[in-house]
Amino acid sequence: MMDGIFFMLTLLAALGCGVMAGVFFAFSAIVMRALGRLPAEQGVAAMQAMNRAAISPAFLATLLGTAVACVALAVASPFVWHEQFAPFLIVGSALYLAAIVLTKVYHVPRNEALASVEPRGAGAAGHWARYLSGWTAWNHLRAAAALAATIAFTLALHAGCAP
Repeated sequence: MMDGIFFMLTLLAALGCGVMAGVFFAFSAIVMRALGRLPAEQGVAAMQAMNRAAISPAFLATLLGTAVACVALAVASPFVWHEQFAPFLIVGSALYLAAIVLTKVYHVPRNEALASVEPRGAGAAGHWARYLSGWTAWNHLRAAAALAATIAFTLALHAGCAP
């Protein structure tokens, strides 16, 4: 049976992963497609503005707070390995943390490089085309990982609370 701290951390992780899966999915399915239909200079300028806006307490607290919950669950899971929910905690944590690593090693460097592009400058259109296709393709993976983590944490809650 899942006790109070495991229940709360797992619930927070499930909710956080679900929110982030939604954000990543919305970017893949809607935002990047819309930006791709704009002239390059407008797409670059809009994405630059969104990247600046993303550095906000609410977004970072959700993105990184969920990661902290996942680390705590992964570290604590061996202590309850005899419980049915423990493997789901490890899997969910690994999936979400993989999305965070992908964010750090792939998306953030590309966002930083895009920040230095002059939207009307020479080469902006080519940079934008490469950025748009690569960034979106890898973002699909982030969305899938966060959604799969949500499912794993939901299964953990079910296994931990079932009679």
